[in-house]
Amino acid sequence: MVSEQLNLIRNIVAIIGNGIALCLFLSPTPTFIQIVKKKSTEEYSPVPYLATLINCLVWVLYGLPMVHPHNTPVLTINGTGIIIEVVFITIFFVYCGRQKQRLVIAAVLAGETVFVAVLTVLVFTLQHTTKERSLSVGIICCVFNVMMYASPLSVMKMVIKTKSVEFMPFWLSLAALLNAGVWTVYALIQFDPFIAIPNGIGCVFGLAQLILEMAGPDQAAKQSSEVLCQRRSLGICPVRAAAVGFVIIGGLGYMVLYSKKKPEASAGDVAKVISGVAATPENTHPRN
Repeated sequence: MVSEQLNLIRNIVAIIGNGIALCLFLSPTPTFIQIVKKKSTEEYSPVPYLATLINCLVWVLYGLPMVHPHNTPVLTINGTGIIIEVVFITIFFVYCGRQKQRLVIAAVLAGETVFVAVLTVLVFTLQHTTKERSLSVGIICCVFNVMMYASPLSVMKMVIKTKSVEFMPFWLSLAALLNAGVWTVYALIQFDPFIAIPNGIGCVFGLAQLILEMAGPDQAAKQSSEVLCQRRSLGICPVRAAAVGFVIIGGLGYMVLYSKKKPEASAGDVAKVISGVAATPENTHPRN
């Protein structure tokens, strides 16, 4: 009986979370309406939409029943997010006047597609249980989600420097906090660390944004039509961010596998596992 009630509560929380997340996915719509009307992307950056797309792609993989069963809400909202981001990126690509930027967009899309395809193949060929698949895909999802929640840090730095909250609207900051909070609750009802950890961190970042928002002196700028994820310039280099992300993924993966190794296995054996030489943590080879 208690289990049924918890499942009901979890489903209700998931529906609320899906609604908030959908609003966040659609928040750049006014910007793209302007882009279509002006037939120009002006100085807007495609990076936020490309970053959101890869985040949704890995979460869809995580939500598949063959990877992590009973996670349909994660699958549906991120599947919807993929469709929305593809539409946004297509519009951006069509109205982008610079050939070099189009090539960059195409290259990033190709890289994201290859990354997810390779990850999918490796997960389904080298790992044979949902527990193993959830672990490897969950770590990657965790890293991408934390990077997404951390992306406003560069904007917060600019707010502190300029003493203006023009590029950090209150309602978007509040929606981001609510989204992270709802998904944290969802993950805690039936504990899922890979959803709870990044969204818990997202709560901290969201709360920090709101505190900075309320402390900001430029109250009139709160009504700005600019949206946080539509910043025209990016405070970090995407290539460096990706490189750091892959290093973090490798580090986290190594630590998780090392904690699960056999007592007689060496650190080198664990490195073989994470590099794909051995298929699962249970297959770490004993020392000779």
